[in-house]
Amino acid sequence: MPLLHSTIPPNLSFQFSNNLQHKHGLVFNNLIQQQRQIKSSWVSQKQINFSLVTAKATSVEVGVSSSSTKAAESDVLKALSQIIDPDFGTDIVSCGFVKDLQIDEALGEVSFRLELTTPACPVKDMFEQKANEVVLALPWVGNVNVTMSAQPAKPVYAGDLPKCLQTVSNIVAVSSCKGGVGKSTVAVNLAYTLAGMGARVGIFDADVYGPSLPTMVSPENRLLEVIPETKTIVPTEYLGVKLISFGFAGQGRAIMRGPMVSGVINQLLTTTEWGELDYLIIDMPPGTGDIQLTLCQVVPLTAAVIVTTPQKLAFIDVAKGVRMFSKLKVPCVAVVENMCHFDADGKRFYPFGRSAIWNSTSLSASGDSGKPEVVDDPLGEVAQTFQDLGVCVVQQCAKIRQQVSTAVSYDKSRKVIRVKVPDSDEEFLLHPATVRRNDRSAQSVDEWTGEQMLQYTDISDDIEPEEIRPMGNYAVEITWPDGFNQIAPYDQLQTMERLVDIPQPTPA
Repeated sequence: MPLLHSTIPPNLSFQFSNNLQHKHGLVFNNLIQQQRQIKSSWVSQKQINFSLVTAKATSVEVGVSSSSTKAAESDVLKALSQIIDPDFGTDIVSCGFVKDLQIDEALGEVSFRLELTTPACPVKDMFEQKANEVVLALPWVGNVNVTMSAQPAKPVYAGDLPKCLQTVSNIVAVSSCKGGVGKSTVAVNLAYTLAGMGARVGIFDADVYGPSLPTMVSPENRLLEVIPETKTIVPTEYLGVKLISFGFAGQGRAIMRGPMVSGVINQLLTTTEWGELDYLIIDMPPGTGDIQLTLCQVVPLTAAVIVTTPQKLAFIDVAKGVRMFSKLKVPCVAVVENMCHFDADGKRFYPFGRSAIWNSTSLSASGDSGKPEVVDDPLGEVAQTFQDLGVCVVQQCAKIRQQVSTAVSYDKSRKVIRVKVPDSDEEFLLHPATVRRNDRSAQSVDEWTGEQMLQYTDISDDIEPEEIRPMGNYAVEITWPDGFNQIAPYDQLQTMERLVDIPQPTPA
């Protein structure tokens, strides 16, 4: 199976000593501070430090009553276009968030639905309020009815995913690359933070040798069930979050070789009835070996969160993990620094040397009690820090999905393929025939000899793609009229001959 995923965002810095911002016991990169500045400028009157999480949709669905007019419809859409998505810099009408617009001009009534890409949108209440305000400000409008919804859970990846993962929107790996830094604590509290924000969440404990999840949560049913007819696994649940761990399989800790572990992880992850999930959090085992590579290859990871401690030794392993995810095209969206210092008897102690933040004793205790800290004290400082991390993850996942979904498209009016690789400001155009002729699959190039089997003249100059679909964060799949499905990695598209003389649009 091909390696999936996307490059590390350019605004994510790994100059740890300078760019990690700290707060309350966990710290992660300057990405959070940048987000707060953007958000506060957009909703400064409410002093809300959250980002509107939305991704570009394809169209505006309009259902207009018989008594409405095009002018009234235009008034409403113009009013709503005043609301700008702070992440993408585009108004909500152009993004396609407005659905089911209904207008009764005679009664002065307007109704519509705002469809978010995730139910965990941190400012959905403010978003709804702003939409009400701008439409109600129209002189002929007397009543506005706004309903909020979220898109059905679905992955960006267009390939043949295991059936059980076909209704999971985002898969986020929480990785430490080194043991004992609090990775499982971060994974569990992040998951329950996202659930508290309204998302449908699951946790997959990928550590077979020493599973942590059975200790950190307390589900009533502590044994996984298997459906004999489908041979699929029913996850256990705790406070609405779906849970899978080898520790719930009745086996406890396991003694087995690497290939066996990879097989167990693959089976647990891909045969579980996850249902519709907005976020599946994978608590990765420490290290960067076969198990980690297997997980990255079996499923299309949306993003990764790295957990570390202040020691130089831990930072070395973090850098190793970042390089691993970079090679696998998985964006690292946050670095969390744990166990920096703790407070006791009115003094502050730095067990690993003076660094950024504090180590919460309540956070450590919650990991042993079976009740996550963000659930036990939802208004506490630790919960607020995880809220910030949750907003970062939600926002970045939405941006990654939006970038991937629009990275490669076909402009039918100009008969060109548009390419804008994620995390790149450059957009360029390719001739469809050039893309088709540069296929490097076994059907076009002999795998043993390297002989070019697909000849230049085999492809017509006027060939056009029938469909272009994302392949995770690293490539697209293009369907051609002859039935051939071409996998075109972004790296390869960037090396092809580009169009300089831009064709004029063909009249409709």
